[in-house]
Amino acid sequence: MSLRVYNSLSRTLEDFQPLVPGQVRMYVCGITVYDLCHMGHLRMNMAFDVIYRWLRASGYAVTYVRNVTDIDDKIIKRAVERGITIRQLTEEMTAAMHEDFAAVGLLRPDHEPRATEYVPQMLSLIERLEQRGLAYRAEGGDVNYAVRKFDGYGKLSGKSLDDLRAGERVAVDDGKLDPLDFVLWKAAKAEEPADAKWAAPFGEGRPGWHIECSAMSCALLGESFDIHGGGADLQFPHHENEIAQSQGAGYEFAKYWLHNGFLNVDGEKMSKSLGNFFTIRDVLQKFDGETLRFFMLRTHYRRPFNFSDAHLEDARTALTRLYTALDAVPPAEVSIDWSEPSAAAFKTAMDEDFGTPGAVAVLFDLVNEVNRSRSPEKAGLLKALAGVLGILQQPPRAYLQGGSGDESAWIEERIAARAAAKAAKDFAGADAIRAELSAKGITLKDGAGGTTWVKS
Repeated sequence: MSLRVYNSLSRTLEDFQPLVPGQVRMYVCGITVYDLCHMGHLRMNMAFDVIYRWLRASGYAVTYVRNVTDIDDKIIKRAVERGITIRQLTEEMTAAMHEDFAAVGLLRPDHEPRATEYVPQMLSLIERLEQRGLAYRAEGGDVNYAVRKFDGYGKLSGKSLDDLRAGERVAVDDGKLDPLDFVLWKAAKAEEPADAKWAAPFGEGRPGWHIECSAMSCALLGESFDIHGGGADLQFPHHENEIAQSQGAGYEFAKYWLHNGFLNVDGEKMSKSLGNFFTIRDVLQKFDGETLRFFMLRTHYRRPFNFSDAHLEDARTALTRLYTALDAVPPAEVSIDWSEPSAAAFKTAMDEDFGTPGAVAVLFDLVNEVNRSRSPEKAGLLKALAGVLGILQQPPRAYLQGGSGDESAWIEERIAARAAAKAAKDFAGADAIRAELSAKGITLKDGAGGTTWVKS
């Protein structure tokens, strides 16, 4: 079975056929780096991390580009509030983003362009659109895109021009000829800092958000490429506007459009106003990064994702079960044979639009086999398949114990004290130590080789 992907443009599952056989070029809209990344950011980036991993596991040579938006109204406002330069703010937040993503096992993209490094390409693209009659200079200095002059606007989102009304998700500015038009170049304002302004043929200013991604994707991947991805919230207007700009300039642009589902918190949309807003760092204070990653793998990337502590606890219990199997049966080093029944079932799930829930189910079937057969080869296959998804690569005992060095040393001291109590036939004292450890979430396991422990 060949890989099938859901293309938001056609609204159907399609056989995946890259433009160049054996090669995949993929662009994903990245983060606007004015603050710490939140769980919605992780939801999107986890989705495309899995897609990137599976494309590589399938033998494709992948070029993965994920941009950083480092100039934006929110960035300017936050930098001014903090009394630092735009570059200082974006460097700080980009570094924090990298730390947070690494904690959850996200791979770095092959290219991570910053918008501010591609302003010349943006200016060139705007000039091209102006020459083609699709861009116009507004009173006040902005340059806008004339939406109604682009045939096919709305084909990605399914919105017709007649259905789109001013005031919904499209800002209305006096300088626009039509409320649906969007800005390509923002004229500089006197109160804005100097590092928010670039010289341009249209006058000093800075690029609009949509033109940034059109310019960066085509500069790094060419005028046509395979996959363009992002969150469902970007489908309109951002991705719709990217198509209008890029195809309006004469580029074929992206062949497949992939969008991940929204993230909800206990069934409601995450929102600061509702008090259910969480940064990645908030969650990592209570749960380790691999548990968070595994939690997200259990939901298909296109489905709405429901975040809750209860679901995270359940994920931690399930991941512990996987690691417990590998702890009991040390895995052999194996190369994946995709014709082997478990590997084939895993591949079938992933080839159906990156179906991680089905792939995870295969891992649990393998756990049952490992526990029954005690086969190091089956344990090795479990570890190898899980590695494709970016999990189960820690030493099992390290994950199961999951504490700091100081805590581990204290636990070992208490286990030694319990052993001494048992040797002295002080069974009440030994039981008291077991109870003490149990109260702290430590489960002891007595065996022929001595006593081991895990965090429960």
